[in-house]
Amino acid sequence: MSSPIKPMAHYVVAVKEKKPEKTASGIFLPESAQEKSEAAKVVAVGSAVKDVADGARVVYKNYAATTIKLDKEEYLIIKDEDILATIE
Repeated sequence: MSSPIKPMAHYVVAVKEKKPEKTASGIFLPESAQEKSEAAKVVAVGSAVKDVADGARVVYKNYAATTIKLDKEEYLIIKDEDILATIE
């Protein structure tokens, strides 16, 4: 997936990972009962970001991202220092 947003030097653009809407036993969870996802897939990387590559799955600080909605897709803009880890 490519991003229509081009991040500045120390920022990355990511897309939130979707949480399952029902449990393993088949119980549907309303959105208000679901945990807030703090994992995302990186779709664009700024020129000064060294430790994160395009396509990486990352965990970021809660409330650290700026959310932007474009063309029915919700993007997160996260500063590279607010990324806590990558997911293999």
